[in-house]
Amino acid sequence: MRIDKFLKVSRILKRRSLAVAACDVGKVAVNGKQVKPSYKLKIGDVVTIEFLSGTLTFRVKDLNEKANKEEASKLYEIL
Repeated sequence: MRIDKFLKVSRILKRRSLAVAACDVGKVAVNGKQVKPSYKLKIGDVVTIEFLSGTLTFRVKDLNEKANKEEASKLYEIL
């Protein structure tokens, strides 16, 4: 699954356009490397997102493109 879609489906970011913008300006890193919105995530990847208030680091546990609100938090594990 693409990183921009994962961030939206997992409800870490509210809209996919925000996820694309965050990747474009270098605020999203996977396994320590900055990535583009089209980066293909794999289970076990460690993602870091920089926000104004700090950073969020999490590990991808599942890739479900049709996750609903209840399942969204089960897609990742905050480190």
